Amino acid sequence: QVQLVESGGGLVPAGGSLRLSCAASGSTFNAIGWYRQAPGNQRELVAAISNDNKAIYADSVKGRFTIFEDNAKNTVYLQMNSLKPQDTAVYYCNAGIFVIGKYVQTNTWGQGTQVTVSS
Repeated sequence: QVQLVESGGGLVPAGGSLRLSCAASGSTFNAIGWYRQAPGNQRELVAAISNDNKAIYADSVKGRFTIFEDNAKNTVYLQMNSLKPQDTAVYYCNAGIFVIGKYVQTNTWGQGTQVTVSS
């Protein structure tokens, strides 16, 4: 079974950038999704990528976030640019699959990494 470890969170001012990493071990993955959860909100899908590089994005992050993978390192990254205070959340990665173009999550989650964007 795949294990996931996130890193790269932190505190940045509005307009800044961060790159999150999701390192997978124990097995290969079919697809990885990045989710976020702000206090009082449900966890939401931000972006996902298949192992053949098909990517999807939430409307709220299109044009600002980019998901990409380094197969040699078995790692998926989330490059976040032009960050806004409303991007503040705990970000989690998930090992899932794509079904008819939609990302389907599984119960395999990383521990999460905090992203805080100051105004």
